[in-house]
Amino acid sequence: MRRVYLVAYDIADDKRLRRVFKKMSGFGEHLQFSVFQCELSDKERIEMIAALNPLINHTEDQILVFNLGPADGFKVEATLALGRPYVFIERHAIVV
Repeated sequence: MRRVYLVAYDIADDKRLRRVFKKMSGFGEHLQFSVFQCELSDKERIEMIAALNPLINHTEDQILVFNLGPADGFKVEATLALGRPYVFIERHAIVV
């Protein structure tokens, strides 16, 4: 089952920050400065964590992964946005 995750990070070093941003770009959609929305299977979530783990300094940096629930049951109305409206980004498989 695919689930929606919100990933937020605070990285103390610019070089590590760029590496984390680049890695996260392969797993989800960039929403704000250090925030990504990801729709992942359990395997993909484990792969994401394994890919990020060696990129950070565990005493200076922090990555938070929030489970927002099943992707097929995600309700956009559950998100309150002040200012610009929140747009849920759906990821679909493309068959070529």
